[in-house]
Amino acid sequence: MRDRANADKRLLDDLRSEIAPHRTSVRRIQPRSATAVSLVASDGGNNKIQFDPFFMQIVRVVDSYGQQLYLDVVSPSTDIDELSDKHIMGGEPQSALGTMMKALGASKLYDLSPMIPRPAKKGEEQLTPSPGWMLVYRDLCEWAVLYDRIVNTHFATDTLLVRDGLLRSKIFQGEKFIELRNKLKHAISEMEKKQRRRVFIVGVAKHSKVLARYRLAMALEDILTDKYPAYLQVPRELEKKAYVWPEYAVGAGESEEGTEMPKFVAGIMYLVKFGNTARDPIWAVDIIDFQKASEALVFGHLLADALDGFPVPLYPRCLQKAHENAALVDFDMDILEQEIFDAIRSILPNGKSDTLEALRFYGDPSNLRYE
Repeated sequence: MRDRANADKRLLDDLRSEIAPHRTSVRRIQPRSATAVSLVASDGGNNKIQFDPFFMQIVRVVDSYGQQLYLDVVSPSTDIDELSDKHIMGGEPQSALGTMMKALGASKLYDLSPMIPRPAKKGEEQLTPSPGWMLVYRDLCEWAVLYDRIVNTHFATDTLLVRDGLLRSKIFQGEKFIELRNKLKHAISEMEKKQRRRVFIVGVAKHSKVLARYRLAMALEDILTDKYPAYLQVPRELEKKAYVWPEYAVGAGESEEGTEMPKFVAGIMYLVKFGNTARDPIWAVDIIDFQKASEALVFGHLLADALDGFPVPLYPRCLQKAHENAALVDFDMDILEQEIFDAIRSILPNGKSDTLEALRFYGDPSNLRYE
């Protein structure tokens, strides 16, 4: 191990030389009055219930105030055409997702995302879809809730909308994600003109390849180790080196001549430290690109919320509250599991319901091996 570390030392030296010139770009976060802006986060917890052959994904998006913004239940075999019609029918939206679909010119979910399975045509064999599309559906619902809030909400105060995850995505069909970004820009601009309200959009990542790549090099170069909250904008060239697919680090108006137009990125990435000590945690945060000029204002408002972070210290509290509200655990999950079993019991042949109860009682004996 020591021989291999010595042989690969040049890799760390390269990372240090890449990040060192940006030490002078670190900016201090100046606190702002928490009453000047409302912080509203939204999150869709990964809630699934499985009892073979039944597998159900509960899609639930909740904000930091505990308000349920969206609720649905899907399974891998859900009819995509029927699901699409539930959101948009006859060109008219029936839900927040339908509102986004109409805005982006998609009448079916598979027109919105290539990762949503398209039903087989007549005469074709219908393949069993991968359950992974249900998580894509959940992400689409989260984006739809964000879009619907901005275009259909009258905000009483200036508001900072915090999304769980960076402001970039590869789940949209073609250039629809950039279309969504453009419509968000237009809606926010109109709101500022007509309502005299400013709405800011940020995304906070749980994990980041950029941060993972440069974390040690930054510590060695004393970057973001100041005794005050600070942030550093990540240059696109450093992002490209961290991602397997460089196009995931190309934003609007940044493509080179002769290359593909940017389709996946709507945010500008920053590395942010909200604490006052050298070893406080650093987070990757995206600010939507057309609001870059307001970076100091955004981080100033986010600072007060992060200082109250719990149970994760120095992490936006509003996002943690949204996650707590979205996650279905303990008594809530017990109730939902009972509803699932009641639904399964209702489709069993007469006199066979006791079979289901027996299976539930005995469970899977392999789970007892190490208890």
